[in-house]
Amino acid sequence: MDFVDRLKELASRIRKQVDNIQTEEATKTAFVMPFIQTLGYDVFDPTEVIPEFTADVGSKKGEKVDYVISMDSKPTILFECKCCGSNLHEEHAAQLRRYFHVTDARIGVLTNGITYRFYSDLEQANIMDDNPFMVFNMLEIDEQLIPELKKLTKSAFSLDEMLTTASELKYVRAIKKVLGKELTSPSPDFIRFFVGKVYSGKKTQQVIDQFSDLVKNSFKQFINDRINDRLKSAMNDQENDDSQNIDEYDNEVDNNVIAQNSDKGIVTTQEEWDGFLIVRAILSEVVDVERVVDRDTKSYFGILLDDNNRKPLCRLHFNTAKKYIGIFDSKKKETKHHIERISDIYKFTDLLRKTIGYYDG
Repeated sequence: MDFVDRLKELASRIRKQVDNIQTEEATKTAFVMPFIQTLGYDVFDPTEVIPEFTADVGSKKGEKVDYVISMDSKPTILFECKCCGSNLHEEHAAQLRRYFHVTDARIGVLTNGITYRFYSDLEQANIMDDNPFMVFNMLEIDEQLIPELKKLTKSAFSLDEMLTTASELKYVRAIKKVLGKELTSPSPDFIRFFVGKVYSGKKTQQVIDQFSDLVKNSFKQFINDRINDRLKSAMNDQENDDSQNIDEYDNEVDNNVIAQNSDKGIVTTQEEWDGFLIVRAILSEVVDVERVVDRDTKSYFGILLDDNNRKPLCRLHFNTAKKYIGIFDSKKKETKHHIERISDIYKFTDLLRKTIGYYDG
């Protein structure tokens, strides 16, 4: 059984057991230790996987890291574990940060057995970064991250290669967040950039204020135009393909794939990304858009609050010719609504904004 199969087998077990796991110790035994084992490390060898590793911090003695993966007799990867029912808050990351500072480890992992947040010290040596370079969810596996996770396995591990990967992942993730925020809620500097490109008059504050809505609306129209172009292209492809049965076509994915063939795993399509940006634009009036996070799966494109799968905002079901947006009520029950085009998401503005109140009310 290869790494991908082992990982998915563990994910299946977690999905079946998660409702019965109530404590941190149970989480470690049922979820975290098997995860470490899936990475190829021997959890029964205390020289390789060290439980309750002592990491004294200043005057604090007896501080314990839940697990440390040791390589060449040096701590290399730290695991700080919480109960699977816990959200991973900043105070938990701060605890891991203290341990990170007093060991030689270059990789720190904060987990509740379902979500794994991977950190390093890319910005300042021996000081754990504030933001993770990778977030991996066992219940909603991102197939595009599997090759990156595989670099942490015992057979493939190379610290230099892993740190290079971590740097790329971290900054790509950060840039995507910045772009998403600017697209839905343009900053003054972003607006001034466009004013400088299209307006030749004096750039007063009044002009900047006027362009604020213009820039925001331009992006909405730009996205809608791209969506319409892709829909027209899909329709033309359908008309020109005389050899394809229409009934069979209805059951196939008609989205334009961004990077790779979808039958190899999860692929985020341009339509899904455009839909995500529209949802962010709608919710930007009631919540910080950085809290609105995408989580793609094979079955649907999920949109969550705070990157928390217990806070679903909506789902985009775009993997068939007929498209739906799934919106949740206060009991987290999903109702699917058919949409003709991606811009129809705007029709559900009130319902989408109402979901924020279920978590922040």
